[in-house]
Amino acid sequence: MSKKKEKNKVFELSGYKSMWMIAMFDLPVDTAEDRRHATQFRNMLLREGFSMLQFSVYGRFFPSEESSEPYKKRIRQGIPPRGEVRLLYITDKQFEKMEIYMSKNKKKVEQPSQQLLLF
Repeated sequence: MSKKKEKNKVFELSGYKSMWMIAMFDLPVDTAEDRRHATQFRNMLLREGFSMLQFSVYGRFFPSEESSEPYKKRIRQGIPPRGEVRLLYITDKQFEKMEIYMSKNKKKVEQPSQQLLLF
């Protein structure tokens, strides 16, 4: 293969190796300090490339579990002093089988962002 063709080659990711990290959380909002911590946590998830799937449920696509490790570490460091945070990992194949309904209308599943992957 010529260098030009090789340079433009698109690499297909395995739907069984690529994964989604889902961050689910219940954070108290009783006091001004609690609300500030909850807002800081949500904003940190957004800065880290997560998208809101539902209230208190955020998700981000990763090409592999290994590539998610630095994000997991930063999320653990950003967990507020009160409340509960759960991280769930599912394959891209499992994620694409999700059914989403808004009222009675079916909606499309979120797609991974098209980003440059460097190996």
